[in-house]
Amino acid sequence: MNFKANIYQHFKDLLSNKIKALREELEALATSAASETKSTAGDKHETALAMLQIEQENKRRQLKEWQEQMAVFNRIDPSIVSADVRIGSLVVTDQGRFFICVALGKAMVEGQQVYALSPASPLGKQLAGAKEQDTIAMNERLYKIISLH
Repeated sequence: MNFKANIYQHFKDLLSNKIKALREELEALATSAASETKSTAGDKHETALAMLQIEQENKRRQLKEWQEQMAVFNRIDPSIVSADVRIGSLVVTDQGRFFICVALGKAMVEGQQVYALSPASPLGKQLAGAKEQDTIAMNERLYKIISLH
């Protein structure tokens, strides 16, 4: 596998793990709610059940967001290299490496730091459409694009 494919796989695994963890949390909350319904502790019981329901709803919302990000991520073909920056591009600049996909932060892949950047982020918007050797200005910093993969 090449470097870009390894980056793609790393962030895909990260997304999969986040989704799996949220599903497990939802299952645990459902189990807690089921055992709470068997209790007959009055107001204390009602409050605990309401808190569990709120927590479940928050986790469901987070899960939906991560699943939407995974759907976007799954449309990326890491073997495609374009002449300009777009979703799926690995952008190597003099300021770092940016994988244009979804916002997942930074990671070390093959000993190199890579940032998973959303195309909707401020820097992602600035980079969109740029080509090798272009220079992008962002927050009083210049990013010279060395190569696109």
